Amino acid sequence: MAKPTTIVIGAGVAGLSCALALAERGIAVEVVERGRALGEGACSWMAGGMLAPWCERATTEPEVATRGAPSIAWWAERFPETVRKGSLVVAQARDGGDLARFAARTERFEWRDADGIATLEPDLAGRFRRALFFPDEAHLDPRRALAALAERLQARSVTIRFGVELSPGDALADSVVDCRGLAARESLPDLRGVRGEMIVVRTADVSLQRPVRMLHPRIPLYIVPRGNGLFMIGATMIESERRGPVSVRSAVELLNAAYALHPAFGEAEIVELGADLRPAFPDNLPQVRQSGRVLHANGLFRHGFLLAPALAERTADAVQSMLQLETSHADLPQRRRA
Repeated sequence: MAKPTTIVIGAGVAGLSCALALAERGIAVEVVERGRALGEGACSWMAGGMLAPWCERATTEPEVATRGAPSIAWWAERFPETVRKGSLVVAQARDGGDLARFAARTERFEWRDADGIATLEPDLAGRFRRALFFPDEAHLDPRRALAALAERLQARSVTIRFGVELSPGDALADSVVDCRGLAARESLPDLRGVRGEMIVVRTADVSLQRPVRMLHPRIPLYIVPRGNGLFMIGATMIESERRGPVSVRSAVELLNAAYALHPAFGEAEIVELGADLRPAFPDNLPQVRQSGRVLHANGLFRHGFLLAPALAERTADAVQSMLQLETSHADLPQRRRA
């Protein structure tokens, strides 16, 4: 009997994670991507790359932390450049109440005073009185992580075909995994787009070892170090499906918040501004839905790298069950004749 095959449509973090989970189980898989190169048109390319389940727990449903916590080990095993130095959450003195409320909604953190902050991040010495340190969290460079997944797939003889526009119904395979994000709305009418914007800056005057979140009355900010003086600044979450460049208002707010974290960011060079739409279901949690031989793995919202491993394993379970069921049905006439 021929080995069952699965086609994964989409080579963002959802598609590549699903393909790798399938390949690791010995299922023959192929990936097709409408973009001409890795990351082209994928919202994963604009992600922060924070693996911060307990920070996210303060503002999201408990399932985000429950499903996301195992992703840290998943990424560390498959992407050795994953940085496991925790996360830091700070606030200006006037916003100390926000920091206390944040702490009350989550767990697995340590309170740090001004000296403790300086020990963790010397460049923030004297700037904040108190902070929350989440020692078990991690972060990664999304673009390098996607490339690493693609390399792992290649090592397992999995083909990724770029520049291919394919509808799930036209895919010739035993099973199809649809990871097209918002492009799948013809099959997932309750999927919506949530706009996110980010800025990458370069400066030699600030050094951070881990992602830093600053609670802010207007726009909560996160800054993720990318190495070589690069920092990704993000946080905007706009209920809008407008595509296009970063707005002036968002850019000003992000840069003002970064300046409030450390004035040296005022002299940083702007390397990149980007915006994209993240796919989300009404509950903002990812789902795996089956329609015949097609599985729709979608809805990662703003937790792409955090929740992609859990989504991938659930998808692989569903594909495996589907293929085993089809095999059982195919063998049934032979068993009856015997």
